[in-house]
Amino acid sequence: MGRGMAVAAGAALVLAFGVTAGAQDAAKIEKGKQVYEAAAPKCKVCHAIAGAGNSKGSLDGVGSKLKADEIKAWMRTPKEMTDKAKATRKPTMPVYPKEKMSDDDLEALTAYMVSLK
Repeated sequence: MGRGMAVAAGAALVLAFGVTAGAQDAAKIEKGKQVYEAAAPKCKVCHAIAGAGNSKGSLDGVGSKLKADEIKAWMRTPKEMTDKAKATRKPTMPVYPKEKMSDDDLEALTAYMVSLK
């Protein structure tokens, strides 16, 4: 295979992977949106996205403010995150252990939150 063919094959591979990864990301983000909508207690009681829900806890732009690991920590260990952030808002964030939210759902929800830039 000539150098030009190798470069073209490599570019096609990168393009194909990028499209696949993008589609996977979009599917994960959509699933995360569904997890947000279905969570119990309802996220919208305390939070809002694009004006839907409690405006005192807007999540618009959260993806620019928090890293994925921090978002996950807010879900699994909210008391520790409340202390770390010196958050005073009441009621406090409920805990979402694996029994309430699977790791797969947490990953999807995190992808959705990170997408909110």
